[in-house]
Amino acid sequence: MGHQHWDVVIIGAGPAGGRVATHFAERGHSVLMLEEHEEIGRPFQCAGLVTPNAMKEVGLFHSVLEEIDGALIHGPSGTLVPVGTEGKIRTYVVCRKIFDQGVVKQALEAGANIWLDSQPVNSQVHDDKVVLEVKKGNEIHNISASLLIGCDGAHSWTRRHFKMGRPKELMIGFQAEVVGYENRERWLEMFSGSEIAPGFFAWVIPSGNGTNRIGLWSTAERLEGRSIEQCYDNLLEHPLWKDRFSDVVETARYCGPVPSGMVKTPYKDRVILIGDAAGMAKPTTGGGIGPAFEQISGIIEQLSNAVVKNQLDKKTLHKICNKHFSKMKKDQTRARALRNLLVSDCTDKELDKHFNSFAKPEIVELINKVGDIEKPVPLGMALLKRVPAFRKLALKAGAKLIFT
Repeated sequence: MGHQHWDVVIIGAGPAGGRVATHFAERGHSVLMLEEHEEIGRPFQCAGLVTPNAMKEVGLFHSVLEEIDGALIHGPSGTLVPVGTEGKIRTYVVCRKIFDQGVVKQALEAGANIWLDSQPVNSQVHDDKVVLEVKKGNEIHNISASLLIGCDGAHSWTRRHFKMGRPKELMIGFQAEVVGYENRERWLEMFSGSEIAPGFFAWVIPSGNGTNRIGLWSTAERLEGRSIEQCYDNLLEHPLWKDRFSDVVETARYCGPVPSGMVKTPYKDRVILIGDAAGMAKPTTGGGIGPAFEQISGIIEQLSNAVVKNQLDKKTLHKICNKHFSKMKKDQTRARALRNLLVSDCTDKELDKHFNSFAKPEIVELINKVGDIEKPVPLGMALLKRVPAFRKLALKAGAKLIFT
């Protein structure tokens, strides 16, 4: 496999890498994906939710394990807020192995190439190309590319090697696959409280055939020295809900980071970061597949033309990426500000008051009317404007949103 030149080399063959590869291969570019693992879709480290828009883009409905119509959200003291409508799909639960393999298969069918068990060990940017040393198995190969794209996740080698900054937030996620939990069909559940998931929430997601995914996320500073597993145990042993978890039997455990908050420099000369590598996970749900798809789709036409011309310096990439990326970053920052205001920076007592307001029929109706899992900011603003109990927060929210 000697020295080879590719139009685009993509580090990471998850959903983000596979989708990026498909876009470029469909436009006639030579594309190589480098995947450090020997199998696509492993290890599995997320809740496995894919939004309708992202699913529609790739059409991998055969990977769906469950269709989700809504969420049963529990306040710290047990107040229940049901959000959703029977028969109206809000999100899909997928088998990530099948989904990831499906996305990568689309790239291969479009003409992209892949090296498994391969990872970069060094790279240098030159005026006309990026040179990489790649360890494939036990051998080192020298290759080059016009454009290098890092789709290599939360601990991105690309981001670290090229010193492209860090995500604004790096949450810690933990999840267990279980049997023995009785759930409402087509609905997931969410649990809140400082003992369970300080500043964030825990979840129970049905994953088909009587199995569920129980997980939670938080940040290191909010955990205050506790382990994420301790919070998981607190959920299972919580006085309000322990009877519901009493028959749960674990079949697997996973733990991993959730990077949210676009890095300061997601592009440099001939290098771009996409997806989790760029810190694109949603601050409200932790979902990263949809943002990664959106990130590349908004720049692909101009970026493809730049590859053809081999004009990929930082100034050119800024012209291509900045407007689209800046809008995504602004939306992300506003969503985080509202999340902090309504959930993350609240005490359990304050959160209970919010849940008492959320649970009112007219507010549930408002949430179902305005709420969108992919666009939380309009819902947050509607709540602040129309819910009397949140009027004291409105001025504070205004300041946060104006200066973000």
